[in-house]
Amino acid sequence: MMGFADILDDEEISAVVDFVLTTFVKNKGENTRYHIPENGWENHQQYAIAFPFARGEIKLDTPWEALTPEQRRGKTLFMTSCITCHDRARVDQEGAAWESRPVSIPRGAYSHRKDEQQEDVVTGATPYARHEIAPVIENLTAQERRGEQLYQDNCAFCHAADGSGKNWIGSFLEPHPRNLTDRQFISVMDRQKLLVAISDGLPDTTMPAWKSVLNSEDIEALAAYVEKAFFGPR
Repeated sequence: MMGFADILDDEEISAVVDFVLTTFVKNKGENTRYHIPENGWENHQQYAIAFPFARGEIKLDTPWEALTPEQRRGKTLFMTSCITCHDRARVDQEGAAWESRPVSIPRGAYSHRKDEQQEDVVTGATPYARHEIAPVIENLTAQERRGEQLYQDNCAFCHAADGSGKNWIGSFLEPHPRNLTDRQFISVMDRQKLLVAISDGLPDTTMPAWKSVLNSEDIEALAAYVEKAFFGPR
C-alpha cells in the first residue's frame, strides 16, 4: 500500500476513509465483494489452485522445487493471470516497492453490466457507460460468436465492451489497456501477433497471459471476434 499524501489532500483522504468504513465495515455491501457472479465471476472456483498464492498462504517467492506439482500449476496460473490485480501477494524478499499511479473513485453500486437507463449518476462512473455498449454484429460464425462471449465476459472488463479501453476500469489502469479500434494499432496487427498477445500477455502492462485460463480453441475464437468486431476492413 503506497502513501497517498502527495496525491490526495486531507479532505479527499477523509472522504475515502468515510466511504471504506461505511461501505465495507458498517454496511458490508454485497457489491463490495469482488469475485461474485454479480461482478462477472460466474465460476471463480475454477481458479482454486491459485488461491493459496492470492491469499498469502504460500509465499510467491517460494522456490519451485519446494512446491508440489499442484502448487506449481497454481503459481503459474497466479503469475500469468491473477497477479495483474493481486500484485505480488506475500513474499520473503520485499524488493523495490511498486509505484502505482492510477487513482480511482468509489463506484458504490455502479455496475457496468446495467442497462443505460439504470446508470448510477452519483459515483461519477456514468461518463464511461457509453463504452460499455457492445457492438451489434450480424452473421457471426459459430467461432466468432464464441469469441464474442469470451471477450465480453473477460476482456471487456479492461478493454471495454466497445474495444476502446475507455471504460471505467480501463481509464484508471496505467498504462491504459490497448484501444483495439485504433487504426494505427490495427495497421501493424495480424492474427498471429494477436494470438501471441492474448496467449502470453504483454510485459510491463496489465495485460495478463490467458493461456493458463483459456484453451487454444477459445483463444482462436477470441482473436477471430476481435478482428471481426474491432478491426474492420483492412
